[in-house]
Amino acid sequence: MSAQWIPVTRRHVVLAGDLAGTVVFAVEGAIAAIHGGLDLLGVLVLSFIVALGGGVVRDVLIGATPPNAIRDWRYPTLAFAAGLVTFAFHASMTAAPPMVLLTLDAAGLAIFAATGAEKAWDYGITPINAILMGAVTGCGGGVIRDLLLTRTPLILMADIYATAALLGAAVVIGCRKLQWPPAVATALGCLVCFAVRMAAVAFGWQLPRVA
Repeated sequence: MSAQWIPVTRRHVVLAGDLAGTVVFAVEGAIAAIHGGLDLLGVLVLSFIVALGGGVVRDVLIGATPPNAIRDWRYPTLAFAAGLVTFAFHASMTAAPPMVLLTLDAAGLAIFAATGAEKAWDYGITPINAILMGAVTGCGGGVIRDLLLTRTPLILMADIYATAALLGAAVVIGCRKLQWPPAVATALGCLVCFAVRMAAVAFGWQLPRVA
């Protein structure tokens, strides 16, 4: 019975995390588009790209094709719906304090980093590459967003950003190697990534640099 339920549970964990991260990053992408002066179409395009770009890159790299963002109608529907809601209520959304937006971004990063690593592990990817796929999932959409808005990608300016994603993904893979349940591994990875990212923001943590 256990062998029958493990794959289902793993798929549910990845799906739930992916959908939650899609909504969070779609809202974040829409807010970035509004701040950048884009029209409704631009807001929707950026919502889609930020929410699903990293997952598409991950799926292509691990051979999960066609990517879920194309195969499953729920992904684009959620991304566009979140973008529309954000556009409709832009006055209150864009007036949110910077810390709210940072928290939203950290939450999306944590969810995608953890579920991205879990999905890569499910596809038999080696541990180190599964960790990298977690970081790609968490950071990919944001990199594309920043390039489209012609600004330096956040991961090149915020030192403890991709690093937080890597740490969260590493926790997931470590737990899975210990044969912990997927839900527990993913939740713990999310928590570690989110905590590290928010602590870095609060305390100004940075990686070492050449003087």
